Amino acid sequence: MNGYRNSGSSVAVQMRSTIHPPTFVEYEGLRFLIADAPSDNNLIHYIKSFEEYNVTDVVRVCEPTYNVAPLEERDIRVHDWVFGDGEAPPTQIVSEWLNLVNRRFSQKCSDETKRPTIACHCVAGLGRAPVLVAIALIEAGMSALDSVSFIRERRHGAINNRQLKYLESYKKRPKPFPCVIC
Repeated sequence: MNGYRNSGSSVAVQMRSTIHPPTFVEYEGLRFLIADAPSDNNLIHYIKSFEEYNVTDVVRVCEPTYNVAPLEERDIRVHDWVFGDGEAPPTQIVSEWLNLVNRRFSQKCSDETKRPTIACHCVAGLGRAPVLVAIALIEAGMSALDSVSFIRERRHGAINNRQLKYLESYKKRPKPFPCVIC
């Protein structure tokens, strides 16, 4: 016997809430929280982390595992951009992701307590979510391999070989030209 008494689902929820805590990744003013998929039973633990880091958006890249109402009640927007487990994201999702990143981080905020963070999760928080964060880091100027190392230092086991090859071949979006007429 391991010394734990199972008195019902609350023990499982308490243990579940600490198995893979969300991982904070910050670079050049970009702030992300990489997580595994919450459930209705443990969502409150994720919400505490989301509030601690001022999460404004949750990007869900796996099938839904929880009701979004508790997040929406706290003005946290949930974006469902599901793509295959272990796969690279489709172009449309990359575009939507980068548009969200640009919207959230385009304005500098000197007040640390009000700086936004985007949370991103997949089932285990090791593949799809870290790949999207790596893409944002690449767009911010980090090399592909450095972005993977940066994330893996914080979230061990993140990004599989197929996703690594995708990131190595990823091409940054061209920057829009400034308006010369304005």
